[in-house]
Amino acid sequence: MHFPWWYVPGFTAPMLIAIIAVLHVLVAHYAVGGGFFLAREITFAHRTKDREYLQYLHRHAGFFILITVVFGAITGVGIWWTIGLASPLATALLIQVFVFGWATEWVFFVMELTSAFLLYYTWTHVPRWLRESLAWIYAVAAWISLVLITGITSFMLHSGSWPETRNFWHAFFNPQFWPQVIARTGAAFLLTALYVFLHASLFLPVGRLRELVQKRASLPSLLGVSFIGVGGLMWFLLLPESSAAVILAAPVITAFVASVIGLTILVFGMVFIASTRSPGWLNPGFAGLIFILGLAAFSLAEFVREAVRKPFIVDRVVLGNQIFKEEIPKLRQEGYLQKGIWTRYYVAEKFPQLVEGGNINYQRVRDLSPSERVALGEVLFMYHCNDCHAKSVGYSAVAPLLHGMSPEKLKEFLVNLNEPYFYMPPWCGREEEAEVLAEFLATLAPPWPQNLPRAAGFETESVLSGEPTGSPQSLAASSPEPTRKR
Repeated sequence: MHFPWWYVPGFTAPMLIAIIAVLHVLVAHYAVGGGFFLAREITFAHRTKDREYLQYLHRHAGFFILITVVFGAITGVGIWWTIGLASPLATALLIQVFVFGWATEWVFFVMELTSAFLLYYTWTHVPRWLRESLAWIYAVAAWISLVLITGITSFMLHSGSWPETRNFWHAFFNPQFWPQVIARTGAAFLLTALYVFLHASLFLPVGRLRELVQKRASLPSLLGVSFIGVGGLMWFLLLPESSAAVILAAPVITAFVASVIGLTILVFGMVFIASTRSPGWLNPGFAGLIFILGLAAFSLAEFVREAVRKPFIVDRVVLGNQIFKEEIPKLRQEGYLQKGIWTRYYVAEKFPQLVEGGNINYQRVRDLSPSERVALGEVLFMYHCNDCHAKSVGYSAVAPLLHGMSPEKLKEFLVNLNEPYFYMPPWCGREEEAEVLAEFLATLAPPWPQNLPRAAGFETESVLSGEPTGSPQSLAASSPEPTRKR
């Protein structure tokens, strides 16, 4: 309501955030762990005077920069682009609260880029002490960037005492800060080992050097799993009560949590057994398999981390439908359409008969024609619901959830939105707005499956057309299109 909504048919805008964000973090964690791997191994190669290994590390550094700096930078910009369009209110809040943190992170990010390029392009032209120094500068700067960004993203899951104090440090050092720093550091070590295994299996022949890389990368991977276990347990124990309840209440989330634990243990077991029992295990097939399993575990973990924030985007501050929590009473009293900048102007342009003295007269909403009411309901759906739900087909589409529901039942459900489902935002509008949104949703509701029984007296007819509840309506087809940002 504070910003025009970004319409992505079927897919929904938040899913674009999820896809780009997961692609980014899969390489961003390699950027951190890979920095420590290169620094540690360059130091080792210098100490042992292993020129062949040093040449391989130079080749790996080129692959590392291509993946983390080039692809990582593109997806990093992509995250800012998508969150700015799909979740502008939460993005604006994070910038305002953490402007000092973001600025500090950018300083270290520039240090990363500078040291990474200097390391690779001056590799053969600088003394060993400078090569090692550049590698360690990169590694430390990359890890500090992870710490700074984690302080911001963990705030979204648990805002701590910030809503009361509005103190930067209370926001940054929130209860989820250390659990996520530990877990993400471990993930960086584990993912880096999987990248190294895959790269070495593809570009090194069977022999001494491949076995050396296998041996040198195995220990960080096992250490990484230990960090993930400790950080993950702390993460769960320090979850807000609502987030812990989401894990137990949503079967999909429960299954994903179990999958993350199972896949992580499986990767740990495969690497541990292979490293201790089979010195020559590193080959493209095995390395590719554990790489895919590791990426799957990490991707599912990211999905869980995002999903358990419901009904918030920022814990106890910004709700999933892009409003501040404290705005709910005023919106229920004065109206969602009235208080929204973009919705108010849209109503004034498309339904001027509703506007009196610059304000929406909600008593006149009942005088609209059925098609106009449905059109107004669609506007409410887009602003109040489309941040999480598609219409008929797509991610989290509402239509399959509404089988056979009449406008009356839908209105009753809307005004008590978060009562049966605590992970849904509360209804944030007037009763008249709930009515027109219910009438729009009724046009999407499929009919009740004929082979399923219904409670006695539940069969009702649509107030819009007299057709059986849930029959597809044609009213939406003739409704004016709501204002949208493309």
